[in-house]
Amino acid sequence: MLKKEIIKLWKSGLSKDKLAKIYKRRYNARIKIIRSDVQNRHAGKFITEFEALHYVEKVILNFLKNEKKSHH
Repeated sequence: MLKKEIIKLWKSGLSKDKLAKIYKRRYNARIKIIRSDVQNRHAGKFITEFEALHYVEKVILNFLKNEKKSHH
């Protein structure tokens, strides 16, 4: 899930919690696909909802900081 996509969904009205759930589901699904190969069975790390929320909040905060700088 790209940062632009997170910002777009957040602007459309989704809460940070809902975005974190979506991000976690997609991220863990990608890790599951990578781990399906025998050679990579221990690759990557699944994330918790708390870690996903942390990432989503960081993306939104950076977006708001950059937007504030561009308006001044």
